[in-house]
Amino acid sequence: MEGYRVLEIKQSIFENNDREADRLREELKQSKTFLLNLMSSPGSGKTTTLRATIAALKDEFRIGVMEADIDSDVDAAAIEKTGVKVIQLHTGGMCHLDAGMTRQGLEGLGVEDVDFAILENIGNLVCPAEFDTGAVKNAMILSVPEGDDKPLKYPLMFSICDVLLINKIDVLPYFAFDMAACEKYVHRLNPNMKIFPICARTGEGIEPWTDWLREQITEHNK
Repeated sequence: MEGYRVLEIKQSIFENNDREADRLREELKQSKTFLLNLMSSPGSGKTTTLRATIAALKDEFRIGVMEADIDSDVDAAAIEKTGVKVIQLHTGGMCHLDAGMTRQGLEGLGVEDVDFAILENIGNLVCPAEFDTGAVKNAMILSVPEGDDKPLKYPLMFSICDVLLINKIDVLPYFAFDMAACEKYVHRLNPNMKIFPICARTGEGIEPWTDWLREQITEHNK
């Protein structure tokens, strides 16, 4: 006689988080606040891209930024120099943010005077992809030095994002990065993914990205 039971698990372990994320999105719609979840691996240029994005849009929207890190306040200090509202979130060793943690961050930031909120997530291509933060849109950055094969290695991240920014295109001549192959890998996973090649340092390609973002924010906040 068997001394154990077999349980058929029918519900996602993330179900509670998914419900919280849906509630948060509805609240953001009511408050006319657009939340962007920005993800990438460390060193891809998230903060530099964020600074360029803020520079392009800060005269049109009231922007607030949540900088998430396991520790340190380096990124928050960098974003503070742009003049927008910013807070630092420390995750206490956790490698991601979920919807509940994002809600706490938004409460700390205060969205009463924010049209466009940005969550700069933990630098990681694995854990952040697994948790719905309640963001209206998910964006990710892949830098040229990381290689064009990353969609094959981290398919979930590329599947759940609405936008891919391919950053550091100024160094394309020095790396074996095949742009066409990368786009093919991405669209095989996610046919609807928008792809914007950019150089955040020089500003190249930033305008098409911020034009798209402007349309999304305006439509959401009607």
